[in-house]
Amino acid sequence: MLQQTPVSRVLEPFAQWMERWPTPSALASATPGEAIVMWGRLGYPRRALRLHATAVMCCEQFGGEIPATLPQLRSLPGVGEYTAAAIAAFAFQRRCAVLDTNVRRVHARVFDGVQFATTTSITERERTRADELLPTDPHTSARLSAAVMELGALVCSSRSPQCDGCPIRTQCMWRLNGKPEWQGPTRKGQTYEGTDRQCRGQLLAVVRNSDGPVELGQLHQAWPEPVQRTRALDSLVADGLIDIRADGTFSLPA
Repeated sequence: MLQQTPVSRVLEPFAQWMERWPTPSALASATPGEAIVMWGRLGYPRRALRLHATAVMCCEQFGGEIPATLPQLRSLPGVGEYTAAAIAAFAFQRRCAVLDTNVRRVHARVFDGVQFATTTSITERERTRADELLPTDPHTSARLSAAVMELGALVCSSRSPQCDGCPIRTQCMWRLNGKPEWQGPTRKGQTYEGTDRQCRGQLLAVVRNSDGPVELGQLHQAWPEPVQRTRALDSLVADGLIDIRADGTFSLPA
């Protein structure tokens, strides 16, 4: 749920989700459509389908438990490098480097003396350095990973870093160099209004909130632009988020 979503938006849906489905087997017994409904307005709803598929896979291949090793975690639907490392470190106290946007920013400032990481994707140099920084003790390693992540989120933030209150301010090359302005490509924020993503969300909301199958005309009312609406609807069907029924109506996947 935290992938590309602020913690504040996740807290309530997470609590509701865990109350209803506290184990992989509980979620696996539900339908993908039920998972989409519970996902609500979190965005990127394919994550709900992947989470449901992960629960099924855990039941079929891992005895109903979440696996603990990086290769096993990476085999789960929708689990990439960061999520696998975070689960291994924080849930299972494994020694592995956890590199999210906040951690990469802290490392870039402290060690490279630049305001932001220089590439959008993680480099081998970053992976090697992060691994070398970890203590050998797995429990201490996991604590350090959590600490650096929190440091980046709460103190060494992107727009308003609180350098005076930073516990490693005397070691930060960016601060010691006078906090030079970013010289790389312009960092553009994500837009939402008028995008295919917004259109998909509007169409899916109609189906998700309906008590039964939805007519095509109802979807027409949800988004006025026909070309974009058709493209978004086709993508929702292709992603398995909406099913087309034999009578031409639309519903959540069974």
